Amino acid sequence: MKTTIKWTDPMGFSGTTPSGHELKMDAAPEVGGQNTGARPTELLLYAVAGCTGIDIISILKKMRLEPSNFAMDVEGERADDHPKRFTAIHIHYALDGELPEDKVVRAIKLSKDKYCSVAHSLNAEITASYSINGKEGEQDV
Repeated sequence: MKTTIKWTDPMGFSGTTPSGHELKMDAAPEVGGQNTGARPTELLLYAVAGCTGIDIISILKKMRLEPSNFAMDVEGERADDHPKRFTAIHIHYALDGELPEDKVVRAIKLSKDKYCSVAHSLNAEITASYSINGKEGEQDV
């Protein structure tokens, strides 16, 4: 996988992903940016959630299950000192539909522990919780 990202303005960068999608990144105005794109750290949280979400849907479909609705809330904690890396990331998966709890838990664990390449590329503790049809499940899957 390879891409080129170009500097576009004081702190902004843009490029086209290997799959052909344009992406813009920028810094906050208080550090010299113009807020014309997402922060790289925001994209990192987005990427880990998206990666696990794609895995979970794929795994559930192989189990012949499909949620009627699926959303994720992602929260990242960062170190106070530079490089201010993410030290912990928590993803709450909210699913709706006719979904057996044991199958949802298995899909989440398989993604988190085995399949998600983004999660396995990070040096942060990643935890997960879930709810099915609004009912909270285990808090640390």
